[in-house]
This record gives sequence, structure tokens and C-alpha cells, in this order.
Amino acid sequence: MGWLWAIIVGFVLGILAKAILPGKQHMPLWLTTVLGIIGGVVGNSLASGFGIAETRGIDWGRHALQIVAALVLVFLGDMAYKAMKGGKQQVT
Repeated sequence: MGWLWAIIVGFVLGILAKAILPGKQHMPLWLTTVLGIIGGVVGNSLASGFGIAETRGIDWGRHALQIVAALVLVFLGDMAYKAMKGGKQQVT
């Protein structure tokens, strides 16, 4: 069940990151989800490092770190995806 939650949270984090970033991102949904999952893991690690991984109530600090990590990863991932595709999108 842990993997299912990781995929769901990664999907949500990736979509939120794409919505927050200005402009249009051209990478596919599966890559957005993978980067969101990685962002969630990185955010959890940072929260543990700062000592805010487990708090009473809603873990706002942990969630903020997760979304910031997802934002950075989606931004960098989109840049890499565009560079890999030659910076041009094919219209079909």
C-alpha cells in the first residue's frame, strides 16, 4: 500500500508543481509523476533533517518542503526533456 500512496502523492505533487510553474511544461504525465515522487522523498528527507518530519496535526513544514522539491525537480526535468527533444515539439 505504501507504493500506491507514493504514486498518488507523487502525481499530486507533480501536477501542483506544473500548475505553479509559469509557462507550459512539455514533459509527459508519467515523468511529472516520477519527479513528483522523487520530490516527495526529497522533501521528507529534508523535513527529517530539520526535525519537522513528525509534528502534531498537519505537517505543513514537511508538505511545503515536498512541494518546493517537486517544483525544482519538475522545472529541471522539463528543461532536460526539452533539451533531449531538441527544444521543439512535434505537432501531430
